[in-house]
Amino acid sequence: KEFVMSDEFKTGDIVKLKSGGPDMTIKAFLTSQGNSFLCQWFAGKKLEQGYFKPDSLERATPKP
Repeated sequence: KEFVMSDEFKTGDIVKLKSGGPDMTIKAFLTSQGNSFLCQWFAGKKLEQGYFKPDSLERATPKP
């Protein structure tokens, strides 16, 4: 796998889908997955992950 960071977000940034959903952590940017970010989040106690295009993500508002 090729790990190349995009200018938009970096590893460890907290993001969410523009359409809503849970806050997710950027794990990597993968050119091998069509220039998508690998994001991780918890669904209850279960760790989930998925690939998302940069234009579908926005920075999550930090929790106070």
